[in-house]
Parts: sequence; structure tokens; C-alpha cells
Amino acid sequence: MDMLMTMVLRPCPCCRIPTSWEGNAFKPFCSERCRTQDLGAWSSESYRIPEKPQEEDGEGWTGEGEGD
Repeated sequence: MDMLMTMVLRPCPCCRIPTSWEGNAFKPFCSERCRTQDLGAWSSESYRIPEKPQEEDGEGWTGEGEGD
């Protein structure tokens, strides 16, 4: 089988260019530029992981209308 036929390409997370991970020092990115751009986005807090909404602590809750 031809080497090109077995090579799997995945999109770069930054620029979406199809990129092979085999022999790629910057994987999953296509280049050092995209890797550095992504690192900069994390360090400047451009990316955020959403936190779980705070649950009610029960203060001010009367329970009226429940279980009547």
C-alpha cells in the first residue's frame, strides 16, 4: 500500500489545515505559529472552561406550594 494512502490527516485546531501527525513536531498543530497562537490564547485567558452554575443554597426559600 502506498504511504500517502495510509497517512491520516487531521485538521489543525487553529487554522483547520489538514495535517499529518506522523513526524510532526507541532502536533496537533500544523506549525509552530499555530501552536504559539494557541498557547497565547490560553495564557491571555481567551479560552475559558465554563464553570458549573452555583446551586441555590436554600436561603430565602420557603417551600410554599411544594407537596400540598
